[in-house]
Amino acid sequence: MIIKICGIQDEDTLLCCETNSVDFFGMIFYPKSPRNISIKHASNLQKKSENLNINGVGIFVNKNINEIEDIIKKVRLRYVQLHGSEDEEYIKTVKKIGVKVIKSISISNKNDLRNINKYNSADFYLFDYKPVKGELPGGNAKSFDWEILKNFTTNKPWFLSGGINIKNIQEILNDIDPFGIDLSSGVEKELGIKDNHIINNFIDKLKNA
Repeated sequence: MIIKICGIQDEDTLLCCETNSVDFFGMIFYPKSPRNISIKHASNLQKKSENLNINGVGIFVNKNINEIEDIIKKVRLRYVQLHGSEDEEYIKTVKKIGVKVIKSISISNKNDLRNINKYNSADFYLFDYKPVKGELPGGNAKSFDWEILKNFTTNKPWFLSGGINIKNIQEILNDIDPFGIDLSSGVEKELGIKDNHIINNFIDKLKNA
């Protein structure tokens, strides 16, 4: 199972992820998020990761295409996650810069899964809780009804996201068995602050499940 931990902001947490064989770490470029990161700070983490086995992912929400291109080049990103209402043309344009794209799809009912057909150029899908008015696009520690994904198949790799933590990972493995999982609030000691001890315990639970 592919593991991605989103909202990484410091080198110590990055190294903890590397030690635990986490595959991707997400850096959020969204000012409204408590996990927002600066370009300079992200560049330092990305540079550090180039000598590790973990891959950095830049997370964006409806960013102006010129701005996202600038950040991709400055940080030297190879993966981006689009977590807003970006369309197929936007994805194609971003991919021309030379990155792979994870497209977030908000889920509240089974019909929402059909939206994958709108994003054929994405390299990965990420299924997340659909926020209501006033909530952030992600990182709300809320999950949708995972039963929606039972027997779901697609020819592209996909992540399950939203409210995943050590208490429900066994249920996820038993009932859904996703290609990958995306963690954020589930490995935090307080809003926006990752905790290495919680990360270690989560990965131990996952390995022994």
